[in-house]
Amino acid sequence: MAATEFEVTGVFRGDRRSVERWVWSHTWRHKWQLFWLFSGAFANAAFASAVPIYIGQAFNAILATPPNYAALGIATLGIILTQIVRGAWQLGRNFGSEVIGQRLERDVRAELYASLLGKSMTFHSLRPVGEVMARATNDVRELNLMLNPGINLIVGSAMFVLMPLLVAPTLHPALLAVPILFTIGYVLALRRLLRELTPITEQVRGSFGRLNAALAEALEGIEIVKGAAREDEEAAKFESNAAAYRENYVRQGAAESRSLTLLLLPLALTAGFAHSVLLFMAGQLDVGQVVTFNSLLWLYGFPAFVSIFAYSQVSLGMAGARRIFELITTETELDHNPQGRSAPIEGAIEFRDVSFRYGPDRPAVLADLSLSVKPGQTVALVGQTGAGKTTLARLVSRIYDASAGQVLIDGVDVRDWNLAALRRQISIIEQDLFLFSRTVAENIAFGRPDATPVEIEAAARAAQAHDFILGFKDGYQTVIGERGVTLSGGQRQRLALARAFLTNPRILVLDDSTSAIDSATEDQIQKAIFRAAQGRTTLLITHRLSQIRWADQIIVLRQGRIAAIGTHDELLSKSAAYQAIFARAERRKLNLEARD
Repeated sequence: MAATEFEVTGVFRGDRRSVERWVWSHTWRHKWQLFWLFSGAFANAAFASAVPIYIGQAFNAILATPPNYAALGIATLGIILTQIVRGAWQLGRNFGSEVIGQRLERDVRAELYASLLGKSMTFHSLRPVGEVMARATNDVRELNLMLNPGINLIVGSAMFVLMPLLVAPTLHPALLAVPILFTIGYVLALRRLLRELTPITEQVRGSFGRLNAALAEALEGIEIVKGAAREDEEAAKFESNAAAYRENYVRQGAAESRSLTLLLLPLALTAGFAHSVLLFMAGQLDVGQVVTFNSLLWLYGFPAFVSIFAYSQVSLGMAGARRIFELITTETELDHNPQGRSAPIEGAIEFRDVSFRYGPDRPAVLADLSLSVKPGQTVALVGQTGAGKTTLARLVSRIYDASAGQVLIDGVDVRDWNLAALRRQISIIEQDLFLFSRTVAENIAFGRPDATPVEIEAAARAAQAHDFILGFKDGYQTVIGERGVTLSGGQRQRLALARAFLTNPRILVLDDSTSAIDSATEDQIQKAIFRAAQGRTTLLITHRLSQIRWADQIIVLRQGRIAAIGTHDELLSKSAAYQAIFARAERRKLNLEARD
């Protein structure tokens, strides 16, 4: 079983030993619907083959001397009754296949979504969102279509191929020759078609994923695209990806057009007619049997015509299944460790010779880093961009795992904690904030969905967000846009602060979380943060002098290593690196005050 960062309960997990077993395990859950599919397909073909038999009997009844009208009536009644039963069974068959397809799509989508939730940030950082969305939407839909109509038509066509093999020998043993030859040719033609289609359908699904990824990326960065006047270039890129998708689809159509199954039908009809006429002339068949046999061969029209579409649909479905299966079974670096420690956190943090890199071939972001933070301390992390401040903070909550060394919470390696229990007690507010397309209240209560309106309002007041929230038309029930695009930067950050205050974490990480707050609001926010930091361990990643000064301990990072540790006064007197950072912060403060 692949390691998972988090595992959603109540979701069916397919057999992951192979993609075929995985698809089958999802399908086999619906045994009754499968029964109706197969029994309905057999009944459909059997009752369809009854029509040629009754027609042959009707011919013999008319040609008899005198004509046997009673036999003609029985043949007519037989056709009517068999087709009524056939239609009813077809209804059950089509309903069953539709149910299987829809449930397969539902279950696979749920399993994939649960799997994506359980992947580490390293996994998500390396996967384009649009490409993942293509797999989660279009590829999953292809699995549905693979079952219905794909498999449904294939099972039905297989039964139509089977019927002449069963019925022809009852007319004359020699008549089995043409059905056998057709069946052999049909199987060989399908093998050739599938062998040619498989790599093409893989490319079709892959090119669609790339098309979707590029589209999602352009829409995500639409502000940058417009700001740089790059609309023409992005449109050209989209057209190029769309052309590649179109070309692959054209190649699929070309492969389908070369299928030999359609050629087999006229060959079988011609050979069957000639053979039956020869047997008639030899006195071994009567007219009715000749009519029955040749009408029976027309059953091959259904598999000959639908096989191209049906097998192409199955090939596309399996290509989509392989892409989904690859996502689900991709190993993640983190294990949620459900049996791990889940006690309340006191707040002691220790780094022992910690190193971290994003990949084996990537340079180290942190190297041989050791430090300790006491419970309740406020620690400021300062340094130039790329010094490793944010990465260090993310190791505490196991967004990433250290490549070497240990990160300990209360003396216990974070890998030995139950991941959910660990993260519930750590709150991180980052500079790149994310708000959901939900109400203001739901965004604040995201970490505590059971919070009361009074608690939500108290958290908003603590974050200095209550007043501007009341300025909205619907107050706390105002729906904000995705990523909070309808809010200012300061408003987004105050809502994120309120979200953190509501969860009452034991460890609070503020990653430049007040960067978008103006000077007029800064003093109020600083007081709120100061109150929130009381009694809990707080890591501040900031360039704000007001926050740096009141930290109990300041850690200066440089190129992934600790350059200095101490209080503001200590570092200002002995650390050249901190003096340079402090000087830049002073200049930045003066510039902001001048703009205000």
